[in-house]
Amino acid sequence: MEPTEDYSFPPASFKPLLTEISALLRSTSSTLAVAETTSGGLVSAALLSVSGASKFFVGGATLYTTKSRRVWAGWTDENLKNYNGPTPELVTGLAVNVREQMGATYCIGESGATGPTVPGPPFIHVAGQTCIAVVSQDGFATRVVNTGTADREENMVAFAKATLELLRDVLAGDVKLEQPQPGSSEPAKF
Repeated sequence: MEPTEDYSFPPASFKPLLTEISALLRSTSSTLAVAETTSGGLVSAALLSVSGASKFFVGGATLYTTKSRRVWAGWTDENLKNYNGPTPELVTGLAVNVREQMGATYCIGESGATGPTVPGPPFIHVAGQTCIAVVSQDGFATRVVNTGTADREENMVAFAKATLELLRDVLAGDVKLEQPQPGSSEPAKF
């Protein structure tokens, strides 16, 4: 007898979070775009699992390679030359560019290293660590998450959940958006 497939998605622990995010976005008629890398499209897929997601979800990009970042997130030769791994500034820049292209109220960005292996120098990657940003025209919020494991699949799910948690925290007002420091470059320039 063949094993029975389990088609349940998203993970059960995501469902209350997604319900809350959907309600918060709909209550303000806000829209959302996604710029994700190592979560591999799971953030977008989780959001799209919500009935009525078309009311708030305007699009998502899985920016896993430098080529996709150049084509879809506005990276330049300078970005490629200076790239040495994921940082809060990098994901903020990805999210700013995708938000502007999509005309969304908010954009969430994510980039990290799922493991089990990571590139060596000059790249700075830590298996099990991701950087997350939420941006809007009013500012940005970032978070760095370290799972402590190099299990690729486990990290992809953990990174997606952490990304959704930061979004929920921003939408609920539990995390305040920061403004770029005077004299610093705009987040889009990161």
